[in-house]
Amino acid sequence: MARSNSKSRRRWRRPLLILLLLALLLGAGAFYQSNFILFTESYTFTSSRLPEAFDGFRIVQLSDLHGAVFGQDNQDLLEAVEAAEPDLIAITGDIVDRHRNTPFSYAWELGAQLAAIAPTYFITGNHEWGIGRVPELKEGLEAAGVTVLSNQYVALERSGQQIVLAGIDDPNGYADQKTPEELAAEVRSAFGEDVFWLLLAHRNTYFEKQYSLLGADLVLSGHGHGGLIRLPFTDGLLSTERTLFPSYTSGFYEANGAQVFISRGIGNSGISFRLFNPAQLVVMTLERG
Repeated sequence: MARSNSKSRRRWRRPLLILLLLALLLGAGAFYQSNFILFTESYTFTSSRLPEAFDGFRIVQLSDLHGAVFGQDNQDLLEAVEAAEPDLIAITGDIVDRHRNTPFSYAWELGAQLAAIAPTYFITGNHEWGIGRVPELKEGLEAAGVTVLSNQYVALERSGQQIVLAGIDDPNGYADQKTPEELAAEVRSAFGEDVFWLLLAHRNTYFEKQYSLLGADLVLSGHGHGGLIRLPFTDGLLSTERTLFPSYTSGFYEANGAQVFISRGIGNSGISFRLFNPAQLVVMTLERG
């Protein structure tokens, strides 16, 4: 009887080992894909408020690079951006990483290369303020041809029509910095209530209770890193604040009648990693509905 049980265990052992090996290979492949391959993903935002001249306007959103490099001297990243044929490039914070103390030269060199492709705009994330010397970083980006939006807005014009692009500094910024509410009031005062406007704001976690109340037609954010590990029917398993099962981590969301698009981002911070959560280069096309 003991001999029969031993044979039975051996019969089951081989299939289990094969399944374990397949699971390990799947996990290793997903880990490599998520952390070392850049995916370009296209989205459309439709609004009846969008001026006709901006129908088809294309924005490339890069978020949470954290000093990431794809290809030699980031050529794979730059080629992907150029292939998207953007009208505008938006960098929505955390271009550098405080845990790795990313040199500012990384941001300046990449900023210059992106600005050579299309008009490029930058807002700070929490990691810029974590490193410090933010004025130095901003000055270098401006010198590289990048427009830094520090609680500011710009008018974008096409064929006599215009929309507004606004950007806010991360909440980790100076205590006396202009508030998002003050910036929104400035936009309304300068352009009226009917102007179509976009808001660049790094923190996904501030959308529901604050940014959704400002009146922007679309907010572009990052910070959530896709929830780090993504499984079916979840919005990610772990937030960047280390809370479980976060929301507002990837894609479109709506709150208080406003919409936000949240990028999964491109890089990783410190020793963190992604799983089933590829690095994301976003191509957002505006469409008049």
